Amino acid sequence: MLIAQISDPHVVEPGRKACDVVPTSENLAQLVSCLNKLDPLPDVALITGDITHDGTSAQVAEARRLLDPLKMPYHVIPGNHDDRETLGHGFAGQTCPSQDEQFLHYVIEDYDIRLIGLDSTKPGTPGGEICQERAYWLSSVLNEAPEQPTVLFMHHPPAKFGVLETDLDGFAGADILGQVVERFPCVERILCGHIHLTAHTQWRGTVVSTAPSGSGMRLALDLTLKKPSGFHLANPDFQLHHRTADGGLVTHQVEVRENDKLYLF
Repeated sequence: MLIAQISDPHVVEPGRKACDVVPTSENLAQLVSCLNKLDPLPDVALITGDITHDGTSAQVAEARRLLDPLKMPYHVIPGNHDDRETLGHGFAGQTCPSQDEQFLHYVIEDYDIRLIGLDSTKPGTPGGEICQERAYWLSSVLNEAPEQPTVLFMHHPPAKFGVLETDLDGFAGADILGQVVERFPCVERILCGHIHLTAHTQWRGTVVSTAPSGSGMRLALDLTLKKPSGFHLANPDFQLHHRTADGGLVTHQVEVRENDKLYLF
């Protein structure tokens, strides 16, 4: 099984640039074109939040226009820049099959790996949250298939990664989520976005993995945690999570660029 992960495209309205400098529509279109040319083609694509920059209906419509050409099924979950209700309405159907009246969370049972989308947003704040209600829902669905290899995907990582801006944003209920994850060894990976960088850490018996920005907004890494946060303009990136024949889940980062010429060693 091959899972593509796109995160943090921060799509704005046509003709605009995010933060006045990032051509998000052009970059995401280039990324989608690159994904569609892969051999083998991914079985599914997961879009892990901050799909829009300001959460407006126009931005959701533009994001859907850009993502719909994907040649594989794709599923979205919200990030802190998205509006939960607007995103759920704009991507209603198989792309976001949530049946919950409050949270955009759901389970995808179509593959060898069970995919569980979690809504980690807390409206009005940039940080993440898993409350008791969401933790109870997760525990219930995990208990339905406790032996099935499972990947959780959500926007906010529940662990700190040494990135000033997102570490300060925080994650309410990380311990609540951790207690659930520890009870289910079937959770092989938690796929997140939010920090606009690729990073991995062990956490509560599993691995939390974050993806870079699908629009090329690469957060500056300063492990002193002292410098003002900002981002570099870079090529858009995505990740591929490959389920190998021996049962491992291997992650690759793919940079989207125009010159993809191969040179021999």
